[in-house]
Amino acid sequence: MRYHIGNLDRERLKQLYYEMLRPRMIEEKMLVLLRQGKISKWFSGIGQEAISVGVTRALKKEEYILPMHRNLGVFTAREVPLDRLFGQWQGKASGFTKGRDRSFHFGTQEYRIVGMISHLGPQLGVANGIALADLLGRKKRVTAVFTGEGATSEGDFHEALNVASVWNLPVLFCIENNGYGLSTPTQEQYRCEDLADRAKGYGMESRIIDGNNILEVYTKVDELCKSLRKRPRPVLLEFKTFRMRGHEEASGTKYVPEKLMKRWAKKDPIQNYEDFLLEEGVLSEKEIEHYKQLIAEDIDQNLKAAFSEPTVESTVQNELADVYRTFEQDVIEPSGKSANIRLVDAISQGLHEAMEKFNEVVLMGQDVAEYGGVFKITEGFIKEFGKSRIRNTPICESIIVSTAMGLSINRMKAVVEMQFADFVSSGFNPIVNYLAKVHYRWGQNADVVIRMPCGGGVGAGPFHSQTNEAWFTKTPGLKVVYPAFPADAKGLLISAIEDPNPVLFFEHKGLYRSVYGDVPEGYYNIPFGKAAQIRSGEEVSIVSYGAGVHWALEFMEKNPTIQADLIDLRTLQPLDIETVYQSVKKTGKLIILQEDTMFGGIANDIAALVTENCFEYLDAPIRRIGSLETPVPFAKRLEQQFLPKQRFENALEALLAY
Repeated sequence: MRYHIGNLDRERLKQLYYEMLRPRMIEEKMLVLLRQGKISKWFSGIGQEAISVGVTRALKKEEYILPMHRNLGVFTAREVPLDRLFGQWQGKASGFTKGRDRSFHFGTQEYRIVGMISHLGPQLGVANGIALADLLGRKKRVTAVFTGEGATSEGDFHEALNVASVWNLPVLFCIENNGYGLSTPTQEQYRCEDLADRAKGYGMESRIIDGNNILEVYTKVDELCKSLRKRPRPVLLEFKTFRMRGHEEASGTKYVPEKLMKRWAKKDPIQNYEDFLLEEGVLSEKEIEHYKQLIAEDIDQNLKAAFSEPTVESTVQNELADVYRTFEQDVIEPSGKSANIRLVDAISQGLHEAMEKFNEVVLMGQDVAEYGGVFKITEGFIKEFGKSRIRNTPICESIIVSTAMGLSINRMKAVVEMQFADFVSSGFNPIVNYLAKVHYRWGQNADVVIRMPCGGGVGAGPFHSQTNEAWFTKTPGLKVVYPAFPADAKGLLISAIEDPNPVLFFEHKGLYRSVYGDVPEGYYNIPFGKAAQIRSGEEVSIVSYGAGVHWALEFMEKNPTIQADLIDLRTLQPLDIETVYQSVKKTGKLIILQEDTMFGGIANDIAALVTENCFEYLDAPIRRIGSLETPVPFAKRLEQQFLPKQRFENALEALLAY
C-alpha cells in the first residue's frame, strides 16, 4: 500500500492513526460484550476505519454527516462522548434515544450527525435536504452521506443522485463497497465494473478511492470539500474496501472464500498505516503503546459509567408525550372582511400567506413552479417567491419527502405537493418510517406538510381518486387534516405549516371548484383537534369529513324535518372524539360517513370508541358507511355506485326509524 504524505504535518498524521485505532479498540471490546450478552447486536466496521475517519476529518464540525451502522469512526472522530455511546448500545437513558432505538439508529444535532434507519435509502434524500438548506442560506458547506454497495440498487439511491445533480447540491455520496450485501457478492448485485460509473448517467463527477488507505481518503476528500464549498455540486465517491466480519455478528462469514479474507487481511488500514508511520519515524512503538493505554482506560472508565446506570424506565405519559414535538400555538383569529371564494382559492391563499410569514418555507412538487401545479394552486407564486423556494421536482416522490426531512433537520420548513394523493405510495416509506418516528426516536422534529389532492366523483379512475387517509391515521407521529370548507382549509393549512410536526393535508379535488364559502382575508389559523358542528338536532348524530359533510348537508336540506347534529371532524389526527361523545349522549344515535372504503377506515375507530365510552347512551346500533371494497372505478355510473352517498341516505333513514 502506497502512502503519500503531501502537505500533512506530523501531528495530523498521528491524529489520523489515533482516530482509526480508537474505533477499532472500541469494536473489539464490543465484540467481547456481545459474546457476554451485555449488548444485543453489533455491526462491525473492522477494516473500514479509514473511510469513516478520513471523511469525517475532511469535513468541518458544523457540516452534517450521515453515517451507517459500520461507521463508528464518524462518531468517535466527532468526539461524541463514549459514555453516551455505550449507554445508547445498552438501551440506557443516557443514550441518544432514551432506550427507544438501538445501535447507530440515532442522530445528534450537537455533533451534526444524522444516523440511518433500517430502510437505507431515505438518508440519501435527507442529505439532499440538508445541503439544500445550506445552499439557500448561502452557507459554504458540504454534506456527506454514507451508503453501502447493496443499497445502491434501491430506487432512492438513483432518485437522490438525480435530484442532487439537477439542483447542484453540495453532497458527497460515499459508497462503501465492501464486497457483500449481507451474503450477496457484488457480481450478483450489479453489472457495471465500478459503481462510480453510475455518476455519468446523472451528470455528476465521481472518484474511486482506496478505502483502506487513510491518507488517500483524507487528502482526496479534503480536496473535494474545499472545491464543493466554492462551487456547489454533488460528487459520487466509491471507496473500495472489505467487510472483515459478518453483516452483523450473527451472520458470520462462512460464505466468503478464505483466500479473499486473507488477501484483504493484508490490506488492514490500521496495521499498514502503523507500519508506514514507524518506517517514516513519525511514530514510535512507545507512542503506540501509550495510545492504546489511553484508549483502553477511556473505554473501561466509560463502560463502567454506562453499566452502573440503571435500566431505562418511563411512563405511559412520557412515551406518548414524545411522539410529537411540543407546540404552543399562538391562535390568530380572523379579522377584517371576508370574500366568497372557492376551496381551491382558499388553499392557495393560506399557502401564500404562510410563505410570506415564514421565509424558511420551501415548496416542492411536480410542476408547481411556472405551471402553478396541475390544480393551479401555486400559480403566480414563482414571481413572488422565486425558484429557490418554489421548486419543480423530478418524478421521485420518495426522495423529495426525504429531502423535506433534511430541510427540517437544517432548520427550515417544507411543503410537498403530491400531484395526486394516490402517488404518495411512491413516497410511503420515508413518511411512515422517517417523518413519523424521528421525534420519538431521537427528539428531531419533521417540520413537513404533505399536501394530498384526493377524492372521487370526478371520473379520474383507480389511480387518481383515492381517499387514503387511513394509511396515515394508523401511524403514530403523523397528523392528518381533511377540511371540507374553504375557510377551514385556509386556517388549517396555515396551522399545518406553523406546526413543527409532519402533517398530511388532504384536499378533496372534487370540492376544489364546486364549493364556495366566505373566507376571511389576511392571516389566521385554526387549531387542530377541534371538530366543527355544522347543524344541531336531537334525533341523530352524523359524523363525517371532506366530501361526506356536503353529502350529508345536501340530504338534510332536501329533508328539513330531520333534526340532526352534523359534525365535521376537520382533523383526523388529532381526533376530537369528545365532541362526538357529547353529541351521542344527546341524540342516542350515531352514523359515521367516510368516502374511504369501509374496512380499516377511521369510522371503525370512532364506532369502537363510542361503543366503549358511550354504550349506555345508545338507542340503536352505530351505522358506518363507506365506499365499496373495490378500487375506484372510472365510468360515471360505476363510480356513483362505488361512492357511499346513496347508501348513506338509506342508512340514515333506517337509523332514524329504528
